[in-house]
Amino acid sequence: MSKPDTPLAIDDLTLFAERVARLPPADAEWVGALLAEVLRARRHETDLLAMQAASEHAASEHGEHLDDQLAQVALDTAEWLRTLWDVGYMGAGSFRSAPRSAFPSIDLDDVRKSSLFARIRQGKHALPFPPPTRNGRPWHDVLDDAGTTHEVAAEIIRDEKGRALAAIIEGCAEWQVVEEILEDRQFVVQHEGKGPRYGLHLPGTGSAELRREPPALTCPLQQQERGGFHSHSLHWQRDDGSTQVVALRAATWERAVAEAEHWLASHHPEVYGQVRFVRE
Repeated sequence: MSKPDTPLAIDDLTLFAERVARLPPADAEWVGALLAEVLRARRHETDLLAMQAASEHAASEHGEHLDDQLAQVALDTAEWLRTLWDVGYMGAGSFRSAPRSAFPSIDLDDVRKSSLFARIRQGKHALPFPPPTRNGRPWHDVLDDAGTTHEVAAEIIRDEKGRALAAIIEGCAEWQVVEEILEDRQFVVQHEGKGPRYGLHLPGTGSAELRREPPALTCPLQQQERGGFHSHSLHWQRDDGSTQVVALRAATWERAVAEAEHWLASHHPEVYGQVRFVRE
């Protein structure tokens, strides 16, 4: 028999049920009802304990996943803030500036609306130079979407001799005219002499169209295999004709291309987005 301060075992409760049958009819009725209520309470307690255990297990799994998620958010945030400091982005709704001596102020609107933070959270490298802006906000899509035609508001700025010097596109006046293909209609432009080149088409009426030009240069990426693992290197031809070999931290072709593009953005931003990488 169990002690008074110890819950009765299920075997004891079963034994009580057998003994109830031997009681006088008057006593058996109310004792049987009481025992049935005890058994229902015991089943309910068992169900509650099972639900609690399942909830604690789910919370534990969610907590571990959340810890990983928070760790990644922290890493992404550190990369974002480092770029804000080094490159000179301003907050949401503000124009960018040169790198500052005072740490940039960040508020909730900056976090929610920052295309730079969104880019980092997608696993993409932060550019080492500011992207074009669209109505005052960083415009990363125009750099990433190689096959997209963007409808834009644009106008051409000419010098006193009528030569096309610059373009104002979506409120950004830092676009340079590389070439005027068709007078007053078709141009090749580039933002601040860095990044991809774009074809800018100005129709007679309606919105202008901006589309990224396909790569005009090629550069080989060499893949090597050792012990079942792959390594990649970029073979960049210098202006003097020599070749610079750059080891890439990549095990797959897709990652090698991403790392090669980031190296170009850091060392030769004038041709970033204009190079097609080929296997060697």
